[in-house]
Amino acid sequence: DRQRDKTKQTDGSMVALFNLFVSRVRDQLHIVLAMSPIGDAFRNRLRKFPSLVNCCTIDWFQSWPEDALQAVASRFLEEIELGEEERAGCIRMCKHFHTSTRDVSEKFLLELERHNYVTPTSYLELISTFKTLLCNKRDEVMKQKRRYEVGLDKLDSAASQVSVMQKELTDLQPQLVVASKEVSEIMVVIERESAEVAKVEKVVKADEAVANEQARAAQAIKNECDSDLAEAIPALNAALSALDTLTQQDITIVRSMKSPPYGVRLVMESICVLRGVKPDRIPDPSGSGRKIEDFWGPSKRLLSDMKFLENLHNYDKDNIPAASMKIIRTKFINNPDFDPDKIKVASTACEGLCKWARAMDVYDKVAKVVAPKKESLKQAEGELAVAMASLEKKRASLREVQEKLHKLEEKLESNKAKKAELENEVDLCTKKLARAEQLIGGLGGERDRWSQAARDLGQKYVNLTGDVLVSSGIVAYLGAFTSAFRMDTAADWLKTVQEKGLPCSSDFSLINTLGDPVKIREWNIAGLPTDNFSLENGIIISNARRWPLLIDPQGQANKWVKNMEKANNLHAIKLTDADFVRTLENCIQFGTPVLLENIAEELDPILEALLLKQTFKQGGSLCIKLGDSTIEYSIDFKFYITTKLRNPHYLPETSVKVTLLNFMITPEGLEDQLLGIVVAKERPELEEEKNQLILQSAANKKQLKDIEDKILEVLSTSEGNILEDETAIKVLSSSKKLANEISEKQAIAEVTEKKIDVARMG
Repeated sequence: DRQRDKTKQTDGSMVALFNLFVSRVRDQLHIVLAMSPIGDAFRNRLRKFPSLVNCCTIDWFQSWPEDALQAVASRFLEEIELGEEERAGCIRMCKHFHTSTRDVSEKFLLELERHNYVTPTSYLELISTFKTLLCNKRDEVMKQKRRYEVGLDKLDSAASQVSVMQKELTDLQPQLVVASKEVSEIMVVIERESAEVAKVEKVVKADEAVANEQARAAQAIKNECDSDLAEAIPALNAALSALDTLTQQDITIVRSMKSPPYGVRLVMESICVLRGVKPDRIPDPSGSGRKIEDFWGPSKRLLSDMKFLENLHNYDKDNIPAASMKIIRTKFINNPDFDPDKIKVASTACEGLCKWARAMDVYDKVAKVVAPKKESLKQAEGELAVAMASLEKKRASLREVQEKLHKLEEKLESNKAKKAELENEVDLCTKKLARAEQLIGGLGGERDRWSQAARDLGQKYVNLTGDVLVSSGIVAYLGAFTSAFRMDTAADWLKTVQEKGLPCSSDFSLINTLGDPVKIREWNIAGLPTDNFSLENGIIISNARRWPLLIDPQGQANKWVKNMEKANNLHAIKLTDADFVRTLENCIQFGTPVLLENIAEELDPILEALLLKQTFKQGGSLCIKLGDSTIEYSIDFKFYITTKLRNPHYLPETSVKVTLLNFMITPEGLEDQLLGIVVAKERPELEEEKNQLILQSAANKKQLKDIEDKILEVLSTSEGNILEDETAIKVLSSSKKLANEISEKQAIAEVTEKKIDVARMG
């Protein structure tokens, strides 16, 4: 309040603030009342509430002027893919449709005393319908055209491949004969070589058996030698290990002894004997005058040798002289002082040397036993080596013939693979030729029809702009008119479109542009009259954005809607029903169609949101407000409204919310229905047959359409060469066969139907 102008500030009391609030609301609140001047309601309200005139600013909205129509059409049609001249022509035609419909409505009122109002909503509906239908029809026509073109391309491709495949098949046959001959020749050679290999293999196996026997004998001798030596080896290894513990310093200590103990002398003497060292002859220390043998001097010389220990390690234990061993056994082994434990007291170095000497004794005993066996082993190994050398030569010979045989077998496999490949190529080529004949034979008759259909669709695509524009005008403006008025107005519009140079079909009709023959046949079966006016009404209902309100004094629209939506569980309600709102809510939620019957000239206000399709998102779901209730809205929901009033006067506020459709019976429809009633009375079997034929004909046409769609779908989705897709060819063949059968049935049915029509007409 402090930021306001001082003159507008208040004292901050509650009363002052409330007065400020009221004044601001009075200054800024704007209320707009929109009322239709048509009918008595506006006049009555002005009479009851004079302040509507005295206290309001009245702004009387007239019909949109031409520049407004131009601006709106330009704004909404700028997004459509059109040439500039076409766009300008479409805008001019939209204005012409709107203004001419106003004139026709005045004439309609003068001649038939029927009201029809042309509102801006109708103009917006025209533009919106034109945009939607043009995009949809362009996509539909282009897709159909492409499918025909792809189908023709596949047929042309198959036809062009036939001569190539025939030549290929002719070229492959001689190659296959040559390959078969080569395989046969190689198999003869392989058979011969296999016999030779078998002979050599037999000889080699016999020699191998002999060699293996010799090897086993030699191994047995070797095992026996090893077993005997196993007794001496531990002692020998222990002695060698003991030698390994000695160092040069230990040897030096022994060598430097001036007066070595008896044990040391005893051990060194045994070493000298084993090494074959002669003793020195020295005077007898006892003074006898004789000379005695002394081994200490030679022992010291042995110990002085730097390779003393190495020589002991490498001692030729297998060839110890028998005389030396005799001395060792008689003089040393049996000597109780020649024991490592006792020698250890005198010298640790000599302990190892004692062990070594004793080990030589043990080993020599064993070696004497093993020696003859070793000789036998040597002889056996020699014989084995000779046998193995001979065997290896024979094995080399076997390997040579086996390698030769292997190469031949590889060549055979290669030739077999080449032959199999050629056979596969011949088989594939034959199958492709058969498939090509099957495809061309089955679908060749469709070539001319598909070519013409593709050309017609190309022309239809060009003419879509004008055709869809006139069709949108009929859907948006002409639903409420009678047959004659609608036909004359549509003819005038078509003539004007052609004069303005917009592309359109010379034989334009709403049924050809927006109708589906199969769907129309289903409508006829459900009870829709077969005259063009009724068919156009059905097409307008299926293409209009607003829910239809059908003027149906004869009840034929009511009957048709009930039959058509019967399978979808249609609910028929009246505004007088006590539970019509609850029924409507349930149907909206579950997507069930609703037929609101027998309405008067005014609609219940609760339907406004539904008629205007005022849906909104709430909690991720599509919802609509019906009265005070907010309910989920199913996109499958459909709403039909019918009235039995012959000439109802629906005010603009009602007519803008619905698609008004005049469903009054035409002379042609009445004639057909009366004829049906008469024939049903006079010739009931004829009428029954007629009805059966209509059902059969509809089913046949639907099935034929589905089969053609399936054939074109298979052709357009098949990747690569169609002749290599066996499944696709089978599907096409079976589909075409079924189509031929159905076509024959349909031809018979049509002939029969004509005969029945002649009989009905008398």
